[in-house]
Amino acid sequence: MGRRLIVTGYGGFVAGSVVWQALRSGEWDIFALTLIESPEERERFHCVKFDLCDSAKLEEVFSEIRPDAVVHTAALADIDYCQSHQDEAERVNVGATRELARLCGDSGAKLILCSTDTVFDGQKGMYTEEDEPRAVNFYADTKIRAEQIVRDAAAKAVIARLSLVMGLPVLGAGNSFLAKTFDAWKKGESTKFPANEIRTPVDVITVGRAFLEIAAGHFTGTIHLAGRTRINRWEMACEIAEKLGYSRNVVIATDSNAMEGRAPRPNDASLDNSKAARLLKTPMQTLMSGLDLVLRTKEQQQNDSEPHFKA
Repeated sequence: MGRRLIVTGYGGFVAGSVVWQALRSGEWDIFALTLIESPEERERFHCVKFDLCDSAKLEEVFSEIRPDAVVHTAALADIDYCQSHQDEAERVNVGATRELARLCGDSGAKLILCSTDTVFDGQKGMYTEEDEPRAVNFYADTKIRAEQIVRDAAAKAVIARLSLVMGLPVLGAGNSFLAKTFDAWKKGESTKFPANEIRTPVDVITVGRAFLEIAAGHFTGTIHLAGRTRINRWEMACEIAEKLGYSRNVVIATDSNAMEGRAPRPNDASLDNSKAARLLKTPMQTLMSGLDLVLRTKEQQQNDSEPHFKA
């Protein structure tokens, strides 16, 4: 039996990449915690369906698994939903993280929290790990508090702040803006992207690789997982469209902070990835090299001779 890895939020976009790549590596026994219908178990893969906010059940499952590492991706990540459902966002993003951090702290398991670039206020951009987070919406507030809980409770803790994650799901559906965009373009529909939001998009395959490297390694602390291209989201979509043979006219520029009824967004939440480039073997990609990696991986997965299962 190999090292034991818990991945929370299975069925989500990032968790699917982590699980698929962990399965292919053959180095982990994977225990996926999920709210969705569980897929069939297979060698070295086990799925446990329950509400992560059920602290008694979480403690029971954790004690049975005795993980070496936990990749905690489960969260309510819809910014507008969190703004209007703050009690629920608090329960999931803060409460469940607090209990998981306590269990990891007591057992010595390594805990990797999947955090976000939107913990920053967007006033300067190219934020480093040493910059002070400042929330402009309630979702960001919950993630800032979750980060502090993990730092305080788990001796072997990693805060991995992700920039805008780009890619196609490899297991499950999750919330992939690229998949939705591709579907719209294939139907001849245009898509809207905010020109005011500057990000450093990172591909989901690189994120999965980085999480597994961090889980197996000795690094603790905060790290930014971000791409090497700083770009606004409208221009990003235009470049992707051109790469795939579409006109830039399929992308309509918007201003996310000028839309009524929406929670505020940071204008420039770009992240400095120097630390990740220095400490990780997993290379951070440019926008185009990341897109190429996503497309190659999707083709590889579809042609894979191994049996598939759906999240």
